[in-house]
Amino acid sequence: MLVFDVGYLQLSYVLLVHAFYGAWCSVGGSLHCEYSNSLTLHRPHSVSITEFGAVGDGVTLNTKAFQNALFYLNTFSDKGGAKLFVPAGQWLTGSFDLISHLTLWLDKGATILGSTARRELPGRRHRSLIYGQNLTDVVITGENGTIDGQGSIWWDWFRNGELNYTRPHLVELMNSTGLIISNLTFLNSPFWNIHPVYCRDVVVKNLTILAPLDSPNTDGVDPDSSTNVCIEDCYIVTGDDLVSIKSGWDEYGISYARPSSKIKINRLTGQTTSSSGIAIGSEMSGGVSDIYIKDLHLFNSNTGIRIKTSPGRGGYVRNVHVSNVKLDNVKKAIRFTGKYGEHPDGNFDTKALPAIEKITFENVSGEDIGVAGLLEGIEGDEFKNICFLNVTLTVKKNSKKAPWRCSNVRGYSQWVSPEITCDSFEESIFPEHSSDCFGLSENNVETSSGLSRSPWLLFW
Repeated sequence: MLVFDVGYLQLSYVLLVHAFYGAWCSVGGSLHCEYSNSLTLHRPHSVSITEFGAVGDGVTLNTKAFQNALFYLNTFSDKGGAKLFVPAGQWLTGSFDLISHLTLWLDKGATILGSTARRELPGRRHRSLIYGQNLTDVVITGENGTIDGQGSIWWDWFRNGELNYTRPHLVELMNSTGLIISNLTFLNSPFWNIHPVYCRDVVVKNLTILAPLDSPNTDGVDPDSSTNVCIEDCYIVTGDDLVSIKSGWDEYGISYARPSSKIKINRLTGQTTSSSGIAIGSEMSGGVSDIYIKDLHLFNSNTGIRIKTSPGRGGYVRNVHVSNVKLDNVKKAIRFTGKYGEHPDGNFDTKALPAIEKITFENVSGEDIGVAGLLEGIEGDEFKNICFLNVTLTVKKNSKKAPWRCSNVRGYSQWVSPEITCDSFEESIFPEHSSDCFGLSENNVETSSGLSRSPWLLFW
């Protein structure tokens, strides 16, 4: 089985100087994650993991060293916070919990190796390698150090039906605020790599995330019921979705009602032969809105952008803007799936139908595409105000499938090739329907209809 080595790809180290606390803006059509509150990465207190007896030989189990170091550093949480320094070496460890006002720094050549020992929790799941809940101001960064989940044994256990519990994530943070994960390489996660759930003000930046293309459920970054999330400048090659936005599953997500919102994904490059570059859902019952995806490059992959839902989900996906997408050798460029299925139990309400609306695709190009669009909504619950502007997808000449297939989806299109021949997209965006399309760039609006800046254009 192919398992990526840390030497496979190195990202240049860029020091992230300020923490991100929910500042957003749109200037000249460019989306930015701005830094505010000037919380620097400097911590007044710093210790090395070696001071707590850790040995970086790849064999010695250092779980107690990490736990004891963090217990000690917690005494400085009200004194400006602290830094845990992990030097070059192979640091084998089981699960450990982070603390508030912490910088976990992996130096050049440092690798945290996840122990393959099972760590079962109540609720039929395994504890994530690096975990935290109810935290504030946490930074996981370094000089392109590595977090390696040693997932191959977990994948084998899963394939062989030997696990009764969900596999562990590499990093999972819950109910936390002010998080940065940057300048690292993530390898071979047993399950999802990075899972912020019920979090706010999150930056994921300058990461390389790698797992074999056939590794099961190794999603890259999964923001879940979280708001003000920025994912930028990442290279991801995994066995599942590169980024998957979620917000709860069926009746549980509906009752908890914690949406994912204000999420920006900028300058993402990657590959997945089984899944999607960007997915929304299928667990979206708490709602998903105000999503901005820009400068996505996907190659040799299954699906570009996909929205997944099902009767019983309830919730909504609305106000999504996708722009500047480049697809090379992708089987399905854009896909909506209204009957994804998969439910946590039999208690879901089949009458709880999702609202999917105001989804815009703008400036999308592709070569060697299998199917341009496979757009399947739900009978009696039409997906609406789906807009395509300036979309050019070169479909493979030997493809025997229609480039666009649509059912129970309605919207508008302009400057699309191959042309969307579905009756539900026969109306053009301009001049009558630009206000029905979410987040159109000001340049396209002015060029196409002579409009000056309009109040419905998005500015945060």
